[in-house]
Amino acid sequence: MSTTLDRMDLVGTSEIAEMFGVSRQYIDRLTRLDGFPEPIGEIRAGRIWERSTIEAWARMTGRMS
Repeated sequence: MSTTLDRMDLVGTSEIAEMFGVSRQYIDRLTRLDGFPEPIGEIRAGRIWERSTIEAWARMTGRMS
């Protein structure tokens, strides 16, 4: 079974930071602002989101085209 790590459906702050080319610390602050999608869960590594939700939010807010 082959898995492409850079296209996984679930992302944490590190993956989101990589998507936007910013620091994980910046994303951690951004995720706590009103309007950022709520995480779908939390694991030991931290909060997680569905990649498609983050991409839709980024397009809606002009952070991704």
